[in-house]
Amino acid sequence: MKRNVFLLMSLALTLSGWSQTLNVVTDMVTYRFPASQTGDMIYSNGETLTIMSKKFALADITRMYVDNTSVVDNTVGVVYYGNSAEIIVAGNVAQYITPTYSGAHVKIEQSDNLASEITYTLSGASDDGEFYMSGSYKASVELAGLTLSNSNFVYSGAAVHIQNGKRINIKIAEGTSNTLADDVDGSQKGCLYVKGHAEFKQKGTLNVYGNKKHAIKTGEYMTVKNATLNVLSAAGDGINCSQYFLMESGEITINGTADDGIQCDIDDTDTGSTGETANHEDEDSGNIYVAGGTVNINTSADAAKGIKGEGDINISGGTVVVYTSGNGVWDDDDDDSSNWETKAAAGLSCDGNMNISGGTITITSTGSGGKGAKCDGVMTISGGTTTVSTSGGLYYNNGTTENLNYTGETDKIDSRYYSSPKGLKAGLKDESGSTTKYSGGLIISDGVVNVTTTGYNGEGIESKNTLNISGGIVTVNSYDDAINSAQDMYLSGGYVFVRATNNDGIDANGNLYVQGGLVYAIGASSPEVALDANTENQKKLYVQGGTLIAISDIESGASMTQACYKLKNSSSSQSPGQFGPGQSGPGSSSSSSSYVANTWYALYNGGVLEVVFETPSSGGSSIVVSTSSTPTLTKGVTVSGGTEYFNGMVVVDGTVSGGESVELEIYSSNSSGGPNGR
Repeated sequence: MKRNVFLLMSLALTLSGWSQTLNVVTDMVTYRFPASQTGDMIYSNGETLTIMSKKFALADITRMYVDNTSVVDNTVGVVYYGNSAEIIVAGNVAQYITPTYSGAHVKIEQSDNLASEITYTLSGASDDGEFYMSGSYKASVELAGLTLSNSNFVYSGAAVHIQNGKRINIKIAEGTSNTLADDVDGSQKGCLYVKGHAEFKQKGTLNVYGNKKHAIKTGEYMTVKNATLNVLSAAGDGINCSQYFLMESGEITINGTADDGIQCDIDDTDTGSTGETANHEDEDSGNIYVAGGTVNINTSADAAKGIKGEGDINISGGTVVVYTSGNGVWDDDDDDSSNWETKAAAGLSCDGNMNISGGTITITSTGSGGKGAKCDGVMTISGGTTTVSTSGGLYYNNGTTENLNYTGETDKIDSRYYSSPKGLKAGLKDESGSTTKYSGGLIISDGVVNVTTTGYNGEGIESKNTLNISGGIVTVNSYDDAINSAQDMYLSGGYVFVRATNNDGIDANGNLYVQGGLVYAIGASSPEVALDANTENQKKLYVQGGTLIAISDIESGASMTQACYKLKNSSSSQSPGQFGPGQSGPGSSSSSSSYVANTWYALYNGGVLEVVFETPSSGGSSIVVSTSSTPTLTKGVTVSGGTEYFNGMVVVDGTVSGGESVELEIYSSNSSGGPNGR
């Protein structure tokens, strides 16, 4: 006992004389007390030593020494060495934490009396370790060159498990590469799990393998700024969070997931101090925001979503690239069998509204029934560039029979039994009651939208309610209808080009209003048309303004306050290169004369060049045009300069030479058009 007294006296003299730090070691934990903060040390009954309110049992102290090591307040370091780990604690927070460990499995418990944030720095490597931390105060966890796999359940099955229900900064040290993998047999929700809200920061790289469920899981919101996150595999979602997800900058790459790439849930299941279920549905919950950075997601799971939000999806900047290849599935998880239905993969999917105001979005879907972007609410595109391509066929499943490439008619099939591929889909049509109800809708006011669907029954852009295009550049090439709305459709501005190989170019199941902008619509051969309205239910096509070019006629009975014109019908033989017998537009002698395929035409508005367009190689045989003044048309022209649109099929502000005048005649509203109104 005298030896301990002399040692303490010696340490006290040393600290007061010249040294900086007193190191107190208890097995694998080192506590570092700066001389400037240490003050009096209390030695009691020969059994305990108290330094800066941290009480040690002398029996636990393996050694004490003094050196010149500098100490940063409010820090804890954990260094992994294979089957063990060293824990280093700054003296000013020593009294507030309790570290325990088993090999390289480290657990830190923060005292509820802690009143300042601690930064935990993790480094080193272990293939059988973990970091588990609990407490009631916010914290920062810095990954500084960490390779950590959890292969045995000790405190949890996660590689990093933060039980604090507060804000946790996950700092990924700049210039470092870090890798986490969790226990395949654990019960953890994620390889990196944060019960509270996590903010990923700094310019390092984090690689994550989610062997049990999700790769990264947070109980509340998650934000990413500057960091690079690579999800290399996940038995569930790549990233799963509640409240909201915000991507500000940095890069996220997600591959090899068995479910969605990123999923954000509405936070309506947490319980407060009263034990009652909290309702967060009116808060910023279930929402996904991408304001910058790069998101790359590749998922092959059936019916998986690249990015899925139970609330809204908002993209205002950055780059989003999503590739889905999974097929549809029959979903019978609901207890009520009347809710069983097919569901399919989608690049972007949300239960609320989808708002795209900036950024570059590229979505590719190859699975049966796959969709580019879909929402149950209103889809609003007001900026950015959105490019969608789907190539999968129609998915059919009635619970007993599955067909990945169904090619039969769907009109008489329960809609729950099939999922059609679509580029953009918005809104809901509820036919469960006595009255059909429509909700949501689709609005395009600016930006660039490119959609291609090649699979059977694949529509380009569909709204289950109204649809309004007032600006932007919209290009759609589709198998089925290029643009379809369940209710009224308004085309009032921008540039709209559509081409449907097997159905109508533009199809409104309500009224269709052409009010402004440039519309170039190509429909399939008769009986399909370029512009279709639901005349069966007393709806109409209204041509009220703008510049219109229609290949394959327009809906009969149209109301045209701005006159439409067609190629004057000629009884003479068609010249070579024109469409032959059996390919004329509907209505025989009253239909328009055939155009010449793959030929440039110049459309003049009252003598002023309006636009130059190239005719397609296939489609309906007629041309209908409309401009604000009496139009004229010249075929076989050569165009130079100007601005190209619609993959080079339209030129605006170009210079025209050559060609020959084409005679036009007024297009009667009683001219024969599409009979289907689909």
